[in-house]
Amino acid sequence: MITAEGIAHVDADIAKRLVGGLRLRLSPVGRGRNSRVYRVDTSGGVFALKRYVSSENDRRNRLDVETSALRWMACHGLDVVPRVLAVEVETGSVLLSWVGGSRPNELGPADVDQAIEFFRVLERLRRTASLRGARLASEACLSGMELERQIRKRLSDLAVLDDEPALRVFLRAEFIGAFETFVDRARRVLFSSKLSFEDELRPENQSLVPSDFGFHNALRDDLGRLSFVDFEYFGWDDPAKLTSDTLLHPGIPMNCKLRSRFQSAAQELYGDDPNFSARFHAFYPLFAMRWVLILLNEFHPERWKSRLLAGGRGRWVDVKRRQLSAARAMLEDCKGISA
Repeated sequence: MITAEGIAHVDADIAKRLVGGLRLRLSPVGRGRNSRVYRVDTSGGVFALKRYVSSENDRRNRLDVETSALRWMACHGLDVVPRVLAVEVETGSVLLSWVGGSRPNELGPADVDQAIEFFRVLERLRRTASLRGARLASEACLSGMELERQIRKRLSDLAVLDDEPALRVFLRAEFIGAFETFVDRARRVLFSSKLSFEDELRPENQSLVPSDFGFHNALRDDLGRLSFVDFEYFGWDDPAKLTSDTLLHPGIPMNCKLRSRFQSAAQELYGDDPNFSARFHAFYPLFAMRWVLILLNEFHPERWKSRLLAGGRGRWVDVKRRQLSAARAMLEDCKGISA
């Protein structure tokens, strides 16, 4: 059995190789869900070590995706993201420049504006500076049909779990009916705008986006300046998904005024695409339903094991109870969206 002490010892050895043999002190940072992140203090400076945890359910090369995206951004002068300093492919490890600051507990207008400015730079770069080998973002949704497929797949995977009666009752009695209502709604909204639920978004209207973006992946320094981390799922996607996910992300939620500010700014940023607004209006409730199921990921035994390897804590039964409560609360919020 792999112990926490054993993992820490292995990670310290990797860090020592990547910093060139300097004496170091390794300190875990946060409680990553899909990776382990450490602060690495050495006589030559402070760095970050990131190790990517793989599982049977996720075989994507997140190391390659993130390092390629960070190098591309650094090459074009984006200084609000970490720099890649060294990579050890064999162990799935990367040494990054240390990003100072702390995760914001509360958000203000300046935070929203900085996030939009970050998206604005990415939008300019995707038009003017090719990212060689860029793939679709993780779980990209380029059509309503693909979004519906992903939700049904998550629903099916949860429905077959044994010995989870509370979960089954929630899915059957509360989730499924609301989901079907929102699928019908999305089709009506798109039809009224002469758009297809099935057609894939054309490449010229896709954006390079940091999938899973949220202010939980931002660090604010003493001057209020934000830096952004975690680009494991970077790639091409519909900006309507990026906008929806940022508004919905439960990590550090925005209040109503900030949501309105962000939504208006996103509409202006992506407004060159005349169908952006219709897609956002049609798909936003479905992205919310998708998040309801994402909150239930800890019910999967393999996902829970990955969380533990990444440094997660707590009793599984308590985590499942908490996540089910959060999913139920988000579903209630979804039901308030106009049909």
